[in-house]
Amino acid sequence: MKKNILFVINPISGGKNKRDFPLLAKEHLDMQMYNSEFVYTKHPKHAFDLARKAVKDKVDVVVAVGGDGTINEVGSAIVGTETKMGIIPCGSGNGLARSLGIPLSWKKAVVRLNEFRSRRIDSGTLNEFRFFNMGGLGFDAHISNEFAALKGRGLSGYVKKAFSEVLNYKPGQYRLVIDGKTFEREAFMISFANSSQYGNDAHIAPKALLDDGILDICIIKPFPLYLFISMGLRMFSKTSEQSKYVEIIKGESVRIESVTNTLVHIDGEAKMIEKEIFISVDPLSLSVLY
Repeated sequence: MKKNILFVINPISGGKNKRDFPLLAKEHLDMQMYNSEFVYTKHPKHAFDLARKAVKDKVDVVVAVGGDGTINEVGSAIVGTETKMGIIPCGSGNGLARSLGIPLSWKKAVVRLNEFRSRRIDSGTLNEFRFFNMGGLGFDAHISNEFAALKGRGLSGYVKKAFSEVLNYKPGQYRLVIDGKTFEREAFMISFANSSQYGNDAHIAPKALLDDGILDICIIKPFPLYLFISMGLRMFSKTSEQSKYVEIIKGESVRIESVTNTLVHIDGEAKMIEKEIFISVDPLSLSVLY
């Protein structure tokens, strides 16, 4: 019996034109295996709504054609169900796709769907929000918020924005309770890593695994500004945890007390949290084709 597959296409992710994507997909998708349907998102949260309806309609696979934000919406709609998620990476960083070993070539990623090879991965929750790759607060959340307004996205745009903002950014004081143990820390930023990387092969938590039922809580302590470039380079060489300014604590649940509104990011999308922050992991809760 053929499987039903829905492609949810974000037309603006990564600044890439996807008008002809359905033609490419039909050319390389095994049509003896799949009944395919294609739909373009029209507004924020539309991918979530489309994927939620697909679950109700018993669609076998929902493919997120976009970046980590689109993947987050689709994943949040189908997590905990038997529907599988596929990924065609079209974002500026493609962190989760890279961690799963999904080809960045659209053609190769479509061909990979024909293998119907799946695995279950963990998901994280930050208050009411799901994340599948990375959540965080501090400088990376600040930059995610600023980055969203840029016309020129991609790694170069992110780096330029980071350089322009770091001079005036002030570290914060945080009280973290990780699996019941309390840590008082001053931090430049804190990342909650389900996978090892943000995207573009920048690995903040080189030993993080998608299916171990644990998050890697990465605390970046205040560091001299002259080390900003070398701190970044450490991520690309997978040596971030060797820095004395980086502390990684593994845990299943985290509570962070905040006395003021806190800006966070969920898979790169900035959100404002007005209360305490609760982070937890939901083991093996999402089935993904890779």
